[in-house]
Amino acid sequence: MKIRRLATCLALVIAMAFTAIAPAGCGAVGGELTQEEAGKELSALLTKIRVDTATPLLDIGGTELTAPGAELPDISNYPLSVRGTGQVDVEIFGSTEKAGPGMDGWLNTVAEAFNKEGRTVNGKKATVSIRPLASGTAAEYIITGVYIPDVYTPANELWGEMIKSQGIPIETAATRIAGNTAGILMSRKADSDFRSKYGEVTLSSILEAVLNGELLLGYTNPYASSTGLNILTAMLKAFDGADPLSSQATYKLEQFQAKVPPVAYTTAQMRESAKKGVLDAMIMEYQAYINEPSLKDYVFTPFGERHDNPVYALNNLSGEKREALDLFIAYCLEAKSQKEAERYGFNANESYKGVKVGMTGAQLFAAQRVWKEKKDAGRPVAAVFVADTSGSMEGTPIKELRTSLINAAQYINDENYIGLVSYSNDVEISLPIDSFNATQRAYFSGAVKSLSASGSTATYDAVLVGLDMLLKKQAELPNAKLMLFVLSDGEQNEGYALSRITPIVKGLGIPVHTIGYNANLDELKKISEINEASSVNASESDVIYNLKNIFNAQL
Repeated sequence: MKIRRLATCLALVIAMAFTAIAPAGCGAVGGELTQEEAGKELSALLTKIRVDTATPLLDIGGTELTAPGAELPDISNYPLSVRGTGQVDVEIFGSTEKAGPGMDGWLNTVAEAFNKEGRTVNGKKATVSIRPLASGTAAEYIITGVYIPDVYTPANELWGEMIKSQGIPIETAATRIAGNTAGILMSRKADSDFRSKYGEVTLSSILEAVLNGELLLGYTNPYASSTGLNILTAMLKAFDGADPLSSQATYKLEQFQAKVPPVAYTTAQMRESAKKGVLDAMIMEYQAYINEPSLKDYVFTPFGERHDNPVYALNNLSGEKREALDLFIAYCLEAKSQKEAERYGFNANESYKGVKVGMTGAQLFAAQRVWKEKKDAGRPVAAVFVADTSGSMEGTPIKELRTSLINAAQYINDENYIGLVSYSNDVEISLPIDSFNATQRAYFSGAVKSLSASGSTATYDAVLVGLDMLLKKQAELPNAKLMLFVLSDGEQNEGYALSRITPIVKGLGIPVHTIGYNANLDELKKISEINEASSVNASESDVIYNLKNIFNAQL
């Protein structure tokens, strides 16, 4: 649905904000401003900006989505990577590391070869269609019933257990079609230093080093990422082997979260921070690691459950489609297909047998909820959304901006602090930062719904106002994590230039994540790159669903 199309990326941006809690300004380096100097510069520039404050508008109409899965995008947003044309065709949800583009496309290569083979069932040509989706996203479609394919092949078995726990008819058709493992990556120097102190690299020793404040570990969102869910469950199991959901395990998890950056929404975002030296270690699948040239100097150590790409038949798949699936699985396991799997980076680390967590699907859902409750380690989050309401946002962009924010706001924790700034020629504080309780939610909904587009675009004036709001809130909440999100089409043409505010943004250390609405992202990317934040073009995919994932991960 077009109204939702932009909302995915806003969530994507927020979820990828895993460097957002770096302390603001740690002293002048190479002529850069310290935090104190940046604060003074900010105050000086603010004297030249006209700022109005809106009268709060209470909207008590309610913003809850009407049904589970209602925020999921139309399945057409995830087009088929292979389209079968046989009289008997089996649609398969394939995880993106094996059904994606380039070196992530092993399943596509095998499926295309299979479709050309002319295999038959009862004299009818049998083919497969592949639809690439992240394992967690695919599981949501299936669990909510929004869209159920014939077959599901996630990265690991954890997602299958979660689906099973919801009473969805699911049958294991194969426990493995291509071998893979999750692992911990460290630079060669960090790995050498680590082994000198801790000996062997194990999950337990990694957790000990993190808890001791000696290792900065990045990992991905356990609501969406197979490796993220894997390490979450492995950590809980390590914290209490008898009961991974015990008070002892959750207490240790909270301690752990106090020592790590917020999770990354994507492996790519985490990898970029590692390349810049922000992280000492990170988690990743071996197949992704071996295909990334920039990680050649990193050492990979497997952990947790294996990622052997199981295959599940759904909705009591039977008859000709089940026969066609069995033919395809057998084809995947043939020597030539497995040789291709090796070429794509699979079937390595075969000596690693994996560590079964042994959690039921219900327990896995509970683990996700525990993580969301403990992820901020007791620290409040303060975030300001900076919304472009200039004339160029008129029409679909401003409508999509309103819809995405209102619908996704239900996934923000009550304990967080949220504010809203809007801007065109001038800047308006549409909603001061406050605890996101029921009253603030109603004011937030009223403020968002009242946004309308006209005038010029003073983007960087509004950024400065948003930063000032965050600093003032931090004075009240010294331990708060600060985040800023700019929603714009990127056409800045009024007020301060980017070059003028860059030293301030850098000195404060608050990342400015940007969401471009049908935009040329070059300008937006520049401000996001100052403090390693993310920049996304919201026209690329569905916004509401990704906002949900981002808010689950960050707010």
